[in-house]
Amino acid sequence: MIDSYSFGRMAVDGRRYTKDLMLLAGGTVVHPWRRAEGHRLALSDLGAVLDFAPDVLVVGTGSPGMMKVDAALAAELSARGIRTVALPTAQAVLEYNRLARAGAKVAACFHLTC
Repeated sequence: MIDSYSFGRMAVDGRRYTKDLMLLAGGTVVHPWRRAEGHRLALSDLGAVLDFAPDVLVVGTGSPGMMKVDAALAAELSARGIRTVALPTAQAVLEYNRLARAGAKVAACFHLTC
């Protein structure tokens, strides 16, 4: 579970992170997580997520939502049976925790700053 988020910082299960990260099954954290293009999410950025094959991918797009999820990427994920929820990071944290508590097979990737 995500304990807290503030601009540039996230705590997951008591550990603090200051770089973008991904969350997979069983609390596995991929940190730091880097993208080929800083504010654009591409399929190639999601290797570990695709290996996990979640039902839902929550994308934290940054505090003001600067990171974009292309419609083509969302369509590709949908074709693989993965629903994509993209929200500013503070809202994405709430959605991730809600889904995780409900027992969903959920993964997430979070841009912690802009």
